[in-house]
Amino acid sequence: MAELEKGPQGRRRGRGARERILGASQKLFRDQGINRTGMDQLCEVAQVSKRTVYQHFDGKDEIVTEYLRRFDPDVMPGVFDRTDLTPRERLLAAFELSASGTDDLTPLCPYIAATVELHDPEHPASQYARDYKKAIAARLAETAREAGATDPEQLGEQLALLLDGASARTRVLNAESFPTAAAIAAVLIDNAIPATQ
Repeated sequence: MAELEKGPQGRRRGRGARERILGASQKLFRDQGINRTGMDQLCEVAQVSKRTVYQHFDGKDEIVTEYLRRFDPDVMPGVFDRTDLTPRERLLAAFELSASGTDDLTPLCPYIAATVELHDPEHPASQYARDYKKAIAARLAETAREAGATDPEQLGEQLALLLDGASARTRVLNAESFPTAAAIAAVLIDNAIPATQ
């Protein structure tokens, strides 16, 4: 069937339905939240039937988990994979990337927002969010090690906490917190890296 072929109710069907569902979930979950987005609305925006949704996903829980996987599957490559920056500059770039909203990462952290909304630490999306946050701390620690930090794991955890705090504060106050967080990060980094580095 052609992608744009219309079904009996005027809805698009065929290949591409999964992508439309995930695209609709990204828009709706980010704009209005997971709990406020019903399956009827998701189907309407994706232009698919509920039957089509359930052909691609076991249910909303699986859609939520896949929605989170799509945000940053490579764990901030726009920061950590840059070869044009020193390790110290990469550590600080994490605050610039988060503030800018590049690569679908915005100050409204989708991982924190999903975990808060779901209220269930065993939910697959909560577990994925936890794994992602651990991966961010690990990449920060790895970069801190490259920079010569005396305790790279501690610095990685401190910077990860600072990123999450800036994200939450930006959301709650509706005011940019990342410049302040970046200034604090610079102090932490300078204190953690011996002057000879």
